Amino acid sequence: MDNVEFTYLYRDGSNYKKWGRVVFSNPDLLSSDSVENDLQRAFLQDGLFIASQIRVPDVFLYAGEAFSFDDHCYHEFDSARPTLKAADDVHRRTITEFLAEVTKQDDLGWKAFDPYDSEGSLGSHLTPRPRSA
Repeated sequence: MDNVEFTYLYRDGSNYKKWGRVVFSNPDLLSSDSVENDLQRAFLQDGLFIASQIRVPDVFLYAGEAFSFDDHCYHEFDSARPTLKAADDVHRRTITEFLAEVTKQDDLGWKAFDPYDSEGSLGSHLTPRPRSA
């Protein structure tokens, strides 16, 4: 039985790229074409999505490094291909379960954020946070 390798990337405003991938088990034997079509329908224009909202690892270029004004919150879908590699999704989802999660997030709406305001960024140090009482 072929598993499905979901491949995606982070591309900053200067076109620097960093790749990510997750292999999902495929007990329902979905074709890679149907998986790709379902994902393309659920993702934003140009295959954009927010990685954390579908529980795949962020592959930001700025993670743990200097923040750049070229950075944004979107990842980009590349492909979903059959593979003989072992499933490695840390949440142990099948590709069918992953598709359901992506579709649900699309129904809820993709919630963009400004990485400049994210914890650990320069912006988070400049923006006052409310104090707890």
